[in-house]
Amino acid sequence: MSKVFHEIEKKIILLLDENPKLTPKKIGTSTGLTPDQIRRGIEWLKFKKLVIVEESQQVYLRLGKNGLGANSKGLPERQLMDLLKEKPRKLNELKQELKSIFSPAMGIARKNNWIETDGENISLKNPPSDILEEKIISKIGKNKILVSEIEDKKTLEFLKKRPNFIIEEIEKSQIISLSEKGKSISETVKISEDVVVKAIDVEADVPKTFVAKTHPLKDIINEIREIFVTLGFTEILGKLAQPCFWNFDALFTPQDHPARELQDTFYLDGVNSKKIATPKQIQQVAKVHKNSWRYLWSINKARQMVLRTHTTCDTIKFLADHKPDEARVFSLGRVFRNEKVSYKHLVEFNQVEGIVVGKNTTLRDLMGIQREFFHRMGLNKIKFWPTYFPYTEPSLQSMVYNERLDKWVELFGMGIFRPEVTKPLGITKPVLAWGGGIERIAMLKYGLDDVREFYSNNLKWLRSVTKCQ
Repeated sequence: MSKVFHEIEKKIILLLDENPKLTPKKIGTSTGLTPDQIRRGIEWLKFKKLVIVEESQQVYLRLGKNGLGANSKGLPERQLMDLLKEKPRKLNELKQELKSIFSPAMGIARKNNWIETDGENISLKNPPSDILEEKIISKIGKNKILVSEIEDKKTLEFLKKRPNFIIEEIEKSQIISLSEKGKSISETVKISEDVVVKAIDVEADVPKTFVAKTHPLKDIINEIREIFVTLGFTEILGKLAQPCFWNFDALFTPQDHPARELQDTFYLDGVNSKKIATPKQIQQVAKVHKNSWRYLWSINKARQMVLRTHTTCDTIKFLADHKPDEARVFSLGRVFRNEKVSYKHLVEFNQVEGIVVGKNTTLRDLMGIQREFFHRMGLNKIKFWPTYFPYTEPSLQSMVYNERLDKWVELFGMGIFRPEVTKPLGITKPVLAWGGGIERIAMLKYGLDDVREFYSNNLKWLRSVTKCQ
């Protein structure tokens, strides 16, 4: 064992000899060393087996934005039931009063059989005297408490799944003490005049360096782009905000479809597009909606601007504008869905979509393109299932086997555009179409179970991801 010590090491050894167990903060208070000096000194001594570092952590809970609101006003379902105490209320009235919390309140109250509705009116049915989640919220209040103080772990886990109600904070701590070797050397450090103080310890570890690199998700996006380009496809770009006409109407989605509700789509408040398409395109799309869905199509609804829910709006507009006899194009970009954030859903994510136009193209060609794409991504166990999509017929779902989870995972939807989509826009050739989320592919490539990991800025994970998968 080397008897050459840095001045930082000497200060820590002498202090720990007098005070057997100290935190890094208390070491700094007593020695005047900076946090960085203390960290380096502890690492040096730990490497020489002169100190013992005991690490522990405590998990604390505090209320998020929605939790604080529930603490003062009650949970959304509680506010709903309070409005129904005296008499049943109309659905529209409750929507106006509860605004953004109406949907979660209704969902939970109906799930627990606390209310009933005839479609227009809502009334109480079996209201609870206590709601377990409110007890936890009340216990936390405006404070920060240890997770161990909550006994009802099942209710806590349910509450943690509700967005912005509960926030977990992990506080880590260290206790530093001398090892037996450290204790035996402390006297030497005190009295020896032969101890040499040097600024550099050649036996210490070199500092870790983390070179700059692109984000793992960006690497996957670039890889997907390169694959489709090498397969002979051309990339097209589109705007994040789109008129409902191209996002929904041109894709044969009726104007009363649930996907067009505020609960599923982000609308730009008070923003409408003046010129959405050519007069002929508008006339033909309106006609197919009227004849097929049998309702009065509204151009005002088609003018409403939304954050695009898919990138198919870009590919269908490309087809409508160019009417190619043959084409291979794809689009890559962000899309937006008004969904609850979870381990597999985000409100903003990335999609890749593409089309192939040709005289003799078939569903078999589309399956071949998808199989080749997945093979180049390193995903080799693939199969296709028949399914239903609103604007393709026939339709398939591509499934990729996840070896780690030992199950099949759905990735892309695909099919041939329905005549109701292509004919109104003057497209006469068959159009093969597909699309899917990029984050799901990335989760398979990187072995993740939670899509939120890509956006959590976890430096430990980001630094551990290799460039070649």
